[in-house]
Amino acid sequence: MEIHSHFISLVTRLRATQLLLCTLTILLFTSTTSTTAATLSELPRGFKATPDSSTETFQPLLSDSTGNFSLGFLRVNKTQLALAILHVPSSEPFWLANPTKLARWSDRAQLTFNGSLILTDPHTKLYWSTHTNADRVILQNNSNLLVQSSNHTEPAAWESFDFPTDTLVENQNFTSKMVLISSNGLYYMRLGPDFIGLYANFNEGSDQIYLRHKAMEAKTEIVENQAPIYAQINPDRYLGMYQTGNPLPADVQKFNSFQTPVTGFLRVRLEPDGNLIGYFWDGTKWVLDYQAISQTCELPSACGSYGLCTAGNGCSCLDNRTEYASGECFAAQSGDFCSDGVPRNNFWVLRRNGVEPPYKELMRYETTSSVKQCESLCERNCSCWGAVFNNGSGFCYMMDYPVQSLVGVGDETKMGYFKVREGAGRKKVNVGAGVGIGVMCGVVLILVGIVVVWRFRVWKRKRGAVKSRFMEQNGGVSPGPYKDLGTASFRSIEMGST
Repeated sequence: MEIHSHFISLVTRLRATQLLLCTLTILLFTSTTSTTAATLSELPRGFKATPDSSTETFQPLLSDSTGNFSLGFLRVNKTQLALAILHVPSSEPFWLANPTKLARWSDRAQLTFNGSLILTDPHTKLYWSTHTNADRVILQNNSNLLVQSSNHTEPAAWESFDFPTDTLVENQNFTSKMVLISSNGLYYMRLGPDFIGLYANFNEGSDQIYLRHKAMEAKTEIVENQAPIYAQINPDRYLGMYQTGNPLPADVQKFNSFQTPVTGFLRVRLEPDGNLIGYFWDGTKWVLDYQAISQTCELPSACGSYGLCTAGNGCSCLDNRTEYASGECFAAQSGDFCSDGVPRNNFWVLRRNGVEPPYKELMRYETTSSVKQCESLCERNCSCWGAVFNNGSGFCYMMDYPVQSLVGVGDETKMGYFKVREGAGRKKVNVGAGVGIGVMCGVVLILVGIVVVWRFRVWKRKRGAVKSRFMEQNGGVSPGPYKDLGTASFRSIEMGST
């Protein structure tokens, strides 16, 4: 009876302990879920987060209400960190906090919000900040990140739409104060007084415009010296150019899906090749919907440095002796041909006829009387890397940046003069390599010959043994149609039949 009472008491205590553990688990789970939900829907004052070392690609911190977009730590090349807004279904980054310089991935890096959203790095200390004094951070369904005060009727203290990186989405205004930069930093988009311009940064301090789309002003005119213009992706599926205060577009660049019953989130991105591409999300993938540059050879550097792009034939090198590989003919170069203002002849000259720049209409040029005069202008100019002379017009197009891709036109009156810095690696098979390859081929052929001769001798011995057995069994007479392939008579027949 006493044992029974002790057992009942033990069971009761165990049940009480289980009940307490269950209650604590539920409370802990509820608390954790509530905290996670609050963190994901908005970032309040006092928020802190550090990169998780187990994260391989993206660590989400804040999401919009649909779950299509997320703000978080993006791991780049395993060692670098970016604060990014990601399109979750496609894992495409739409925005980076500081696209020109990434932080180092470290659990000592930290994102905090104390009225200002701040990313600190253990090496550079303050890496990036919104420089605001607000109350919360939210992410809208269109990927716009807002830093807001508690009074939601006031304008946002800061928003990511004012600081785009390489992407614009529908209804996002792009003004003359903004710059769109490709992920490799080589190309950027900017607005002029009445045009959209695409520029290449091939050499520091010498930006080259390669596309200039002027407003057609079909529906309304742009009034000079009045309100500034802006560009916007219209949900009706076109890239429009507007003047502030006027709802009518001054220019319409139609997407492929213009005025078609197609739905899907729209965006344009300045690609690493310099093209401005429009897409829409069909629910599973991004569909190509617009291209500012439709022909490959019209891209600013379709075949890389010192490359030659020919319609229908793809890429080759301006130097016929150089093998086109890895997207370039010579290693990328920079700078000029001066040392403390003194010209240096530390280059060799590459000439090629039948070529022209892909954007010559937008290049600086001088009128010269001959190709020799054109070459002389570039030769004496420290910042000139190349020149193309048009014998028909006398125009001498000057390149103030390392030579990029030229277009093959087949017109021999268009003559190119290009400087190549000494020491630039040529990707060609040299004589030594050719000899080495020849020796290897010879060795392989000798080995194959030895194997063939050995196999033939083995086969001949086996055949002789079989013949001897037949001769012994049949009184020295060879059976049937058997021929001795080694006899002089058969060899003469074989040679005579050839």
